[in-house]
Amino acid sequence: MLALAMILTTVLTLSACGGSSEEERVVNVCSWGEYIDDSLIYQFEDETGIKVNYQTAESNEALYSLLKTGAGDFDVIVPSDYMIARLIDEGMLAELNYDNIPNYALIDDAYKGLSFDPENKYTVPYTWGTVGIIYNTTMVDEPITSWDAMFDEKYAGNVLMIRNSRDALAAALLDLGYDLNTTDTAQIQEAYELLADAKNKGVYQAFVMDEIFNKMEGGNAAIAMYYAGDYLTMRESNPDLAFVVPEEGSNWFVDAMCVLKDAQHKEEAEAWINFIASTESNLANMDYIWYASPNKEALEQYPAYYEETYGEPLDMGLYEIMAAPQEVLDRCTLYENLPADILTLYNDLWTQLGI
Repeated sequence: MLALAMILTTVLTLSACGGSSEEERVVNVCSWGEYIDDSLIYQFEDETGIKVNYQTAESNEALYSLLKTGAGDFDVIVPSDYMIARLIDEGMLAELNYDNIPNYALIDDAYKGLSFDPENKYTVPYTWGTVGIIYNTTMVDEPITSWDAMFDEKYAGNVLMIRNSRDALAAALLDLGYDLNTTDTAQIQEAYELLADAKNKGVYQAFVMDEIFNKMEGGNAAIAMYYAGDYLTMRESNPDLAFVVPEEGSNWFVDAMCVLKDAQHKEEAEAWINFIASTESNLANMDYIWYASPNKEALEQYPAYYEETYGEPLDMGLYEIMAAPQEVLDRCTLYENLPADILTLYNDLWTQLGI
């Protein structure tokens, strides 16, 4: 009888553990700051019973460092195009089961088959947009049109440079008339020297990521390099701010949802991706974060959604900053994953810059 009781106790304990595990389904997500309508997290949890552990990284390079050092226990990540290509090359991403992501069919073909995932195996696009210059119209003499402004001593102490190597060096490369995907080491060195010279001359008040919001919204800096969607968020607090994609061109980017190869919760991860890819989620996200949706229905429906929500027409000038028209995109370039030796050069120069 004692042996039987012990067996029954073991069975009940295992059953209880199984039930507890099922109740505690989770998905661990890492994305960027200010990059989701928080209500979507709660909605997903209510609809699926899956708990979302949501964390942020400040840049693609910071995310990569977290992944390589094992500091982040993530299932879903939302890197940008060039970093996705690097993670694929290094065997760090899982191929997705798109049968579990039917909303992938809603993603516009313009954001599929791109250079970072040409066979559409690893990604579901999340947002897209442009990089440009934000400036306070009350703190500059005339409208900003060129990357020159990011290196001009005239604005010393009033310029915020973005705190990641790929974007910062891209601004310098573009200002010098070079391809932002160049692998010419002499050109990259020249771009670094332009950046370092501006830093040494006190042009930069700071190198920033998310802290840019308080600085630009509060009128504490005149000029900053950052993303169009975040500009639109800042403008809500400070209507004196303007945005431009400089005449020399810029980067347009696609951020996409991916699952790590060693993810512990792949089924939950694909459920999360499918939920976020829906038209309803994309409309809510566009309204909250001001980044353009790759969901074709959502992008087309957003002006009507805005008018219905707020009782007034959407300013189409702002809409075209969020979802840049083709004539702007024609001046912009998608970042490519760079060869290993060039990535090493970028890292070495960034370290040398002392950020």
